[in-house]
Amino acid sequence: MNAIITVVGSDKVGIVANVTAFLAEHSINIIDITQTILSGNFVMMLMVSLDNANVSIDELRQSLTEKAKDMDLEINVMNEKVFSAMHRV
Repeated sequence: MNAIITVVGSDKVGIVANVTAFLAEHSINIIDITQTILSGNFVMMLMVSLDNANVSIDELRQSLTEKAKDMDLEINVMNEKVFSAMHRV
């Protein structure tokens, strides 16, 4: 199963490092990643594979929500199929 992770917040050092290290710790492979800075706001979107993950998508969502609070960010996790259905024109 694939998931889409979005990360949004004020730009600061270590966002990419913290999020990607967390994913690696849980055997979550990054399939695709994009990031940008918009008027001082950091925006990152990742497509990840949960095929070998040692956590469920619900556990991932909860853990990343806690990490987001610690980093003063907003992090969302959504099943890729749900994400695609929501963004279909």
